[in-house]
Amino acid sequence: MGLEDRESMRILRDALDLDLGSEALIGDFHTRWFAADLSARDLFPPDLEKQRQVFAQALCWLCDELIAQRAEEPVAFLAQLGRDHRKYGVTQSHYATLQDALLTTLRKALVEQWDRRLAEAVDDVVQLVVGVMSGAADAETSPPFCDGTVLEHLRPARDISVIRLKMDHALAYHPGQYVPVQVPQWPRRWRYLSPAIPADPQGYLEFHIRSVAGGMVSTAIVGEARPGDRWRVSNPHGAMEIDRDGGDVLMVAGSTGLAPLRTLIMDLARFSQNPRVHLFFGAKYPCELYDLRTLWEIASTNPWLSVTPVSELNFDPPWAADYPDVTPPRGLHVRQLGLLPEVVTRYGNWSDRQILLSGRPAMVQATKAALITKGAPAERIQHDPLAN
Repeated sequence: MGLEDRESMRILRDALDLDLGSEALIGDFHTRWFAADLSARDLFPPDLEKQRQVFAQALCWLCDELIAQRAEEPVAFLAQLGRDHRKYGVTQSHYATLQDALLTTLRKALVEQWDRRLAEAVDDVVQLVVGVMSGAADAETSPPFCDGTVLEHLRPARDISVIRLKMDHALAYHPGQYVPVQVPQWPRRWRYLSPAIPADPQGYLEFHIRSVAGGMVSTAIVGEARPGDRWRVSNPHGAMEIDRDGGDVLMVAGSTGLAPLRTLIMDLARFSQNPRVHLFFGAKYPCELYDLRTLWEIASTNPWLSVTPVSELNFDPPWAADYPDVTPPRGLHVRQLGLLPEVVTRYGNWSDRQILLSGRPAMVQATKAALITKGAPAERIQHDPLAN
């Protein structure tokens, strides 16, 4: 029965579930794989905890989808994963040793339940993962990544950096997408960042990064990035977009979550006629509304764009005096005071709008919940994945 054997698939799924104690199994798999293939260890950062969690969660999701007899999305996901993993230097030999190590580990962990049916299901799942990922990687002809040089590092606020690069080759991406980025301060630790400008044929690129407490990569970028640094950028992900024929638009950006929404706005500015766009741009302090001048410049020549600044507090901290004044000339809406979910929903339920949210996961979740409670259709709300 293989993949159609739901009982065996549930046994496998539970064995991989972190909530049911799969840490030892996942750790045993990596130990076994690295012992059999020393080159595989070099694909990962020194600390494997996050990678192990993601690996277990992805396999559990795959099993859930297969149990529900939904194969199309898992196959597409695995294919994209295979193409994306080329940036790590994964080769066909790595897939072969991974397959052997994973099958051996699962057989050992499930020895008390192991029978012909379970063996067939486990073998089919592992072959599906390895076969689709390696096949998609082998068939892809585009480069796995592109390198670029940091030209400028601007600090508009204490915890915020604007990084401008010149890539060796033009990077193709759609407005609103995000890309995996590796910086020299933390090799082999890829982080997703959203370009803040549309794709440029000359290869120029801009990122907005906020230093997050406990975030090793973001803290290193804000504190240590220098002109001349060489960054590596891989292929884009994400599907956030604006349908120019789909009605008016509500955008909600928290801090550097502004980047992908600003890119979409800049792309719309190419056209003479657009749907109305209302952007709420929020931060804790007024001084952290770091890009209001750019938004003012765009809105001043594009009457379809309205911008409402929002701050949680009505005063700036003492350190703000060390950074540029972000107050724009008159022309934007008066700055509102409060949390973004509360301020946005004061204006109504926005049920007739295309809705795009971007920022910290907690803000996105709270704003989405507030809008749905007010009556906005969930299917009209777009945001990037929140697992970061």
